[in-house]
Amino acid sequence: MRNQRLFPGMILLGFGAYFFLQQLNISLLQPLYSWPTLLIIVGIAFLIQGYGAKDYEAILPGVILTGFGVHFHIVNRLEIWPDHIGSFILIIALAFLLRYLKTGAGLFQGFLFLILAVLLLFYDTILGWLGILQSSVSTAWRFWPLLLMVAGLFLLMKKK
Repeated sequence: MRNQRLFPGMILLGFGAYFFLQQLNISLLQPLYSWPTLLIIVGIAFLIQGYGAKDYEAILPGVILTGFGVHFHIVNRLEIWPDHIGSFILIIALAFLLRYLKTGAGLFQGFLFLILAVLLLFYDTILGWLGILQSSVSTAWRFWPLLLMVAGLFLLMKKK
């Protein structure tokens, strides 16, 4: 019975604290009065539901929402933080891998997203490494999204 009330209880507690602190208008907390904080609150509630109530499927949305919220808070404050689509895919990969640790499902998706994130985040570096093979590889490299589409179609059409 307690497990069914854990997630909504955490949401109400988190939102209540958020709006109460917003009404107090503490200047030190001013950067936290934004929508990414609400994403973090919902994400943490999912994580508490996932780990606390042993509802391990809640880990995936918990990590994604918390990660996206943290990303949006940090992206304009830290120079080293990447403002790139690869960072979102990396957060999704982390979510699948953390869920895999508890459920045993999602390892393939986690590694697939991890490889895609690394390719996107280090695209310029990879192109630099391929500079020696620039002439033959550059044309093929432009079509790598088609490889993703073919792999997706293969997974959709593949029968068990």
